[in-house]
Amino acid sequence: MSSMTLNSVTVTLPKKSTWRAPSGSVPEMAQNTRLNVLDDINLQIQSGDRVGLIGSNGAGKSTLLRVLGGVIYPSTGSVTSEGKSACLFSIQLGLQHELSGLENIFLRGTLLGQKRREIQNQLSDIIAFSELESVIKQPIYTYSHGMVMRLAFAVSTAFQPEILLLDEWIGAGDEAFQKKVRLRMDELVGNSAITVVASHNRRLLKDVCNKGLWLREGRIVEYGDIDGVLESYAGYLESF
Repeated sequence: MSSMTLNSVTVTLPKKSTWRAPSGSVPEMAQNTRLNVLDDINLQIQSGDRVGLIGSNGAGKSTLLRVLGGVIYPSTGSVTSEGKSACLFSIQLGLQHELSGLENIFLRGTLLGQKRREIQNQLSDIIAFSELESVIKQPIYTYSHGMVMRLAFAVSTAFQPEILLLDEWIGAGDEAFQKKVRLRMDELVGNSAITVVASHNRRLLKDVCNKGLWLREGRIVEYGDIDGVLESYAGYLESF
């Protein structure tokens, strides 16, 4: 059974200062000012949960995703995770434009934690899904932006994780390709044990998720049924 548990997790980062230090010195304020990006987060996510993260920019959504994925370690507290996770935050990460599409499939797959045999097993599907069969051995600097995105999406979503972590819903390609993208994303979410997605698209979160987590200034405001959390958040926004 997959699960993720955060106990009293705080992530503290230096707060940027607008001061200009005199030559050879550092302002005392810049030395001592710290910012809690996440502040005392206690959270349990169980198998079957589809969690939508909501909150304004700077609320801590992306940081929480990266803590769940092991990309960022908490300053205090602990994170316990059961199950293999996939962090689809930047699907083009690691692509090398001087290498061919084929070489980039193996490179990107390796960065996703897959072994060469696992990548080889999915190779035909990745190439077919990307619709780049005729140019797959050409360097990707010869590709259009849309072609690069199709390749990146195809390889990044070819491997089914137990825990799927998304910073915004992934889209790629033209209108026709978008239909394939939505079907692939629905398949990934449906076959994962846990999905956590951060988005400002409340309609999407309502369609995809069964739970909602509202963050404000690094703290959990509400965590529960997605409809109730979205309703609370909408009421908060309307109060301004």
